[in-house]
Amino acid sequence: MKLLRVGTAGSERPALLDAEGTLRDLSGVVPDIDGALLADAAALGRIRSAAEAGELPALDGDGLRVGPPLAGIGKVVCIGLNYHDHARETGAEPPAEPVVFFKAADTVIGPNDTVLVPRKSVKTDWEVELAVVIGRTARYLGSHEEALAHVGGYAVAHDVSEREFQLERGGTWDKGKNCETFNPLGPWLVTADEVPDPQNLALKLWVNGELKQNGTTAEQIFSVAEVVRYVSQFMTLYPGDVINTGTPAGVALGAPEPKPYLRAGDVVEVEIEGLGRQRQELKDA
Repeated sequence: MKLLRVGTAGSERPALLDAEGTLRDLSGVVPDIDGALLADAAALGRIRSAAEAGELPALDGDGLRVGPPLAGIGKVVCIGLNYHDHARETGAEPPAEPVVFFKAADTVIGPNDTVLVPRKSVKTDWEVELAVVIGRTARYLGSHEEALAHVGGYAVAHDVSEREFQLERGGTWDKGKNCETFNPLGPWLVTADEVPDPQNLALKLWVNGELKQNGTTAEQIFSVAEVVRYVSQFMTLYPGDVINTGTPAGVALGAPEPKPYLRAGDVVEVEIEGLGRQRQELKDA
């Protein structure tokens, strides 16, 4: 299923995109798309049954904002340097273990919302990423099979980053990752049953119409299953938690000088095979 949330910020309603591309209202079936829903097999079954029976009313999508496809996110765990080609382009050694950092949940915005270039920023960068949404409480998982069984779904994420803040201002990466609007998510939360192989997804990103990233999750150093298993050794993952699993080659940081960092007025488009497409216009904060 392709689940999403539509409406003005803070007042989104749950919806479903059916197989024919029609937007369907879920507000009569479930209160929202969140971790509690993903952990409730009966509620997900009610959605499937209502959709198959043609009981969900259509929504007019014209002019309707698409919000983040997930409400009540507890935490956003991020994995750095997780693609072989990205490590090569930045001159970094592939890590021996996953590099883990966090984004605050309040960085998450809708897939087509405005991204703000931070004040005093000179190195705002783009990163298309596969987001994993946890569907069952996960702690100390023992195998890749068990890890994938705890995944509720997948989504497109744009891990916007300010490289000077991240790499040149001391301390951890968090200063360059947690600026306002730095995690567009969606348009859809695609349930895990529709993504049989998360290691076979094409990822693309364009800036002002120019293709910058054209990668595949097959290039991941640590697979989705390994990332979920690994992270569960250090923290409990709850339904509705999100893991951004890293970016392929093609970021501004890896480009020759002068590096083409983002500025107000730029337009970024982001797409992952089967998971939908985003579009953001950038403005100054």
